[in-house]
Parts: sequence; C-alpha cells; structure tokens
Amino acid sequence: MWFLYALTIAAGLANAIQPGQNATLSKSLGLPVTAALLTLLVSTAGLLAGGLALGKLEIPTGQQLGQVPWWAWLGGFLSILLILAQLYASPAIGAATFLGIIVTVGVLASLVFDHFGWIGFQVHPASFWRVAGAVLMVVGVGLVAVF
Repeated sequence: MWFLYALTIAAGLANAIQPGQNATLSKSLGLPVTAALLTLLVSTAGLLAGGLALGKLEIPTGQQLGQVPWWAWLGGFLSILLILAQLYASPAIGAATFLGIIVTVGVLASLVFDHFGWIGFQVHPASFWRVAGAVLMVVGVGLVAVF
C-alpha cells in the first residue's frame, strides 16, 4: 500500500512540474497544438516502452473492449484538455494559481463522484469534514490567486 502513496506523491510532483515543461515546449516551438501532440507522443512512447519492458502490454480481446462503458473511452479527450490548459493558461496565471485551481476543482468534483459512486468510484459519503476541507481549499486557492 505504501507504494501507492509514493506513486501518488510522485504524480503530484509531476503535476506541478509538467505545466512548465509543456508551456516551455510550446513557447520554444511557437506551435502550441504541435507541442501538445508531441507531449502525447512522448507519453505514448514511454508507456509502450515501459509496458513492453515489464511484460504488461497486451492487446485486449473483443469481449474486453465490448465491456467498456462508453464514457470510459473519453479519458483521452480529457488529457487533451489538461495539456491545452497547461500550454495556454499556466504561463498566464502562474504555476501556483494554475495548480491550485486544478487540484481544488478536482477535489470538489471528486467529492461529488465519491458521494454518488459515479464514473466507477466506490461510494464515500460527503461528510461535513470532507466538505469543510474542500471549502478550505477553495479559500486557500483564492488567497494564492489574489496574493
């Protein structure tokens, strides 16, 4: 279980670093959409190499593909939205404000997803303390954005 927390911490760090990297790629090339495509190509190559090296890359069967809910296929489009926001918004509003908004909106949406068990998550009721924590995050991001 500790590995999952370490992986999540590493992902949080990557989430703070990636917007600057992607925005710099975009600025250096002067081609934001091309930079986004290159970012996704590097991600694809990395996943392909890692999956092959670990022996974890398999082609799904038709039955497996047929069992996937329609909405689960849209995750790739959400990746595009996140990368484009990194390219256009993060340089303009700054790293702290950008990441604060991303994380806070994510927490607020996650509270709803958990509470109702939507999009594949188990039900975790939105208790007073969970909602209070989300409200504090909104206030905190407001302070970061204003000051």
